[in-house]
Amino acid sequence: MTNHVYRYWDQAELNRQMSARGTVPDITPMMEAYARESAAMRDALPCELNVAFGPTPAERLDFFPATNTGAPISVFIHGGYWRMLDAADSTFMARTFVEAGAAVVALNYALAPTVSVEEIVRQCRAGLAWVYKNAARMNGDAARIHVSGSSAGGHLGAMMLSSGWAQDYGLPEGFVQSASLLSGLFDLEPVQLSNCNEWLNLDAASAARMSPQSHLPARPMPLLISYAPNETEEFKRQSECYAAACRAIGCEVEIICETSTNHFDLPLRFIDRNAALTKAALRVMGL
Repeated sequence: MTNHVYRYWDQAELNRQMSARGTVPDITPMMEAYARESAAMRDALPCELNVAFGPTPAERLDFFPATNTGAPISVFIHGGYWRMLDAADSTFMARTFVEAGAAVVALNYALAPTVSVEEIVRQCRAGLAWVYKNAARMNGDAARIHVSGSSAGGHLGAMMLSSGWAQDYGLPEGFVQSASLLSGLFDLEPVQLSNCNEWLNLDAASAARMSPQSHLPARPMPLLISYAPNETEEFKRQSECYAAACRAIGCEVEIICETSTNHFDLPLRFIDRNAALTKAALRVMGL
């Protein structure tokens, strides 16, 4: 008799469902592209790098100011299953969004297992609070903040939308205007039950606290939800379920499943101004 660990999956199948890396032969080309294209943006465009927003070395951000004042601000939170990558790998979309009329910010955070998912969320919220309070420094409008993220960054981006934390930073509730969440994990119960928990150390209670599916946006807003065609069933299900829950509270949600992409190269579509994903992100930003 099959021992179901989560839904109708045994442990081996659950581990496979939660493995983004298992959906591609090799993640190396995409990791190299993140770093290469991001470095090219830092060389080509005006930017401020390694700006501290908190007391630890990991609490820093890079930003590319908008060319005109009062611009929307696109804040990107990188993925890497909460244990890989850096803000330095996360500015590959800068030219696209700056030329479209936005400022671009890449948030950094400390990585698991050195810190918990809860601490990572706190750091990202502190970074977003810094962006709000320093919007003018990047020619941005604090009332036009757009949060974007991929994979673990999709989870973290969704946690930025939830209610009950902004007042801790002296910010208005629901200050984020819109979001683009790519290949996100919105329910951490299966993550906690899978082998991913070897580096996350979640328990049932912390998984529930950190699940955007149970902590929906503080107010209705435009949302873009996207995932790649070859994502696992569970990754796709989580995006669809989160989208449905957000629609139920009044959010205007657009779902895009970009063709010819995978979990890792999907965010690289933001390099192309004419990609369907990029056009949709600009629409929800009001550009």
